[in-house]
Amino acid sequence: MIPSPPSPHLGPIGARFAALAQQGRCALMPFLMAGDPDLDTTAACLLALQDQGADLVELGIPYSDPLADGPVIQAAAGRALAAGATCAGVLDMVASLRGQLHMPVVLFTYANPLLNMGVANFCDRAAAAGAAGLVAPDLPLEEAQRLSPTAAAAGLDMVLLAAPTTSLQRMAQIARTSRGFIYLVSVTGVTGARERMDQRVASLIGQLKSLARQPVAVGFGISTAAQARQVRLWGGDGAIVGSAFVKRIAAAGPPDSPATVAGAFCAELRRGLDSPPADPSLLSKAIS
Repeated sequence: MIPSPPSPHLGPIGARFAALAQQGRCALMPFLMAGDPDLDTTAACLLALQDQGADLVELGIPYSDPLADGPVIQAAAGRALAAGATCAGVLDMVASLRGQLHMPVVLFTYANPLLNMGVANFCDRAAAAGAAGLVAPDLPLEEAQRLSPTAAAAGLDMVLLAAPTTSLQRMAQIARTSRGFIYLVSVTGVTGARERMDQRVASLIGQLKSLARQPVAVGFGISTAAQARQVRLWGGDGAIVGSAFVKRIAAAGPPDSPATVAGAFCAELRRGLDSPPADPSLLSKAIS
């Protein structure tokens, strides 16, 4: 028999999900690549997302070998690195928004930047900057279990990922370790917009919810309001949208700034996520 996970830790991330659950709403979590095209633009985009209905934000720290990411986010990381973005610079940018940015920030980073700065040092600096959580997609579960107490001691929630290939036993281990929420990867593959969502995501959400008390947020492949709304209808607690934001920011140009474009898309997703489908047959076209 699989033991029940502990009660969820209610830091800023858990508190935000709990407040949304009381309202019967699903969290909207955009992803941005920090430093693409520069850190000042990222700061402006973060504030625009907050103003236009984002509940949390996932902020990528650029890395030269982003193995979990598809071509859109890989290219964004390359541009950010070429523009001079660094791990320390990203944390300084987040710190500069204290008092203005009130939605929880979940940092998305690979293991090498963590090790390069020193895990405890990174966690301390990230928490001091105002970050609330941490996702490290290339850390095996066993290493994430070792890192989680260090992150927690600094005040960060270590968020773990589950995938369509994750066994039930391993899901239970993830449920016992993940803090803030569980990040459900909706596809077997890398990040990137998809035209359709796989129906098995519904059963994966159900499996995780049978094991975990933490919220379940779904990411990888969500690019439209209809797909985000489907996550809500399947019982998901949050929809994470990445490549669709990154692509729009990269393509932005006069007269619209990247922050304006990101804010407008965020508002579109927010409206769609909060509204019921007017015609179920239209919604079904977004899924397989």
